[in-house]
Amino acid sequence: MTVTNTEFDAILNNTSKRVEGDIVWVQDEDHSPSLEFLAGVQSDAGWPLFVRGSYNPLIPALSYVLILKTTGRVYGLDLGKDHHNPQCIQIGEKHKHSWTEQFRDKEAYVSEDIMATASDPVAVWREFCAEANLIHNGTMRQPVFQGELST
Repeated sequence: MTVTNTEFDAILNNTSKRVEGDIVWVQDEDHSPSLEFLAGVQSDAGWPLFVRGSYNPLIPALSYVLILKTTGRVYGLDLGKDHHNPQCIQIGEKHKHSWTEQFRDKEAYVSEDIMATASDPVAVWREFCAEANLIHNGTMRQPVFQGELST
């Protein structure tokens, strides 16, 4: 199912989107050095949404992605990874993906308003939630890797 620009704007601008409960980072099932999470997103409009997070401390790289189950990624933030747009324009390591009818989620733009760095996933999460009009009714702790002790 294709999402129109108007539908995307309605999804992103809706302030009833929320994640209920704590977010727990788990080891990537592909055995990479990354940690990840999946969390359902509820809304008054009932869109079938979820959010996915991925964090690799070795690069460091961090991604938060809002996914519409019928379409795929409709909004995302990437830190620590370059992106190549369809028009052959290289975008920097801090960029966002926003849905358009023409390019779907393939076009990214430089994000000047995210101030936290990839090495602080919790601070970036707060900024991502504020921008995506996403309420998180719970906590997210800093990711802990095997062999590390949580504090």
